[in-house]
Amino acid sequence: MNDEDLRLAPRTRAADLLAWAAEQDRAPVAEGPLRTVLALLELGEGRMHDGWPELTSNAVEHLLYERLHLYVQPAPGEDPLAYGDAVRLLIDHQRASRRLNAKRQERLHAEAEWQGEVAAGLLRRADLVTWPRLYALLLHAYGVDVADEEAVRAWLAGFGELAPEERTAAYEALVPAGWLDEPDAEGWGPGRLLSVGMATDGARRLLEQGLMRRSYRNLAELTAQGRPMPDELAGDFGQFEEAAAGAALDLFGEWTVPGLPRLLVEEFPELAPEPGREEIEAYLAQLPAEE
Repeated sequence: MNDEDLRLAPRTRAADLLAWAAEQDRAPVAEGPLRTVLALLELGEGRMHDGWPELTSNAVEHLLYERLHLYVQPAPGEDPLAYGDAVRLLIDHQRASRRLNAKRQERLHAEAEWQGEVAAGLLRRADLVTWPRLYALLLHAYGVDVADEEAVRAWLAGFGELAPEERTAAYEALVPAGWLDEPDAEGWGPGRLLSVGMATDGARRLLEQGLMRRSYRNLAELTAQGRPMPDELAGDFGQFEEAAAGAALDLFGEWTVPGLPRLLVEEFPELAPEPGREEIEAYLAQLPAEE
């Protein structure tokens, strides 16, 4: 894959934004959340201008209320409110660059502040986790060195040897230990595990689509310059889809634990099942009929 041509992964301008903040004597914003915010905005459906995402009320809400909890699991000690802080820094930068007027800046600031607080709460909800987020929490809870992929792989292998009810007990233990809020009445039953798998599949597909849209924008530039189409698109489109799927797993890892999503998909799929239509229909069929 020629990444210089496909340019699937976002190349955010986080460094430029941090440099601007320092020049303005702004309070520091964590770099990790800032890069995540910029990447998710770029991979959304909004427009880009000179490498900066166009900020609208819909874009801010979509990011903080609908997307962040699908992909991001802050590490212990990281402030979940930092994502809202990152959005507000971007808003002020766009105002300074004259891409926003004062009224829009004020409105977006207010929206980002309260939606950032909502997003921090959503990150604690058991009914909104995806498999990479859930296993990131477990790895942290068990004290695994998440910077060591072999340690992560070994822990997953050991966890996979547990009986299903023992794994469920480990999920449940995240609540009293303070990692997640109390789930609803369904708890960690089959329906919850089914929904986690469905959410994971949907989140990854959304990410893949965003990466491909980003690549298409670059391909339009190549065409305008008279340059040839990358090999991945000149022949079998499956190569492009495969490249996007791999890039999505890597990004998912940056936002949870590096390498974890790929391990779950490629080596430990039994620990993170993503149900198909048959599994979903079978589960629904055994539910009691509504009166």
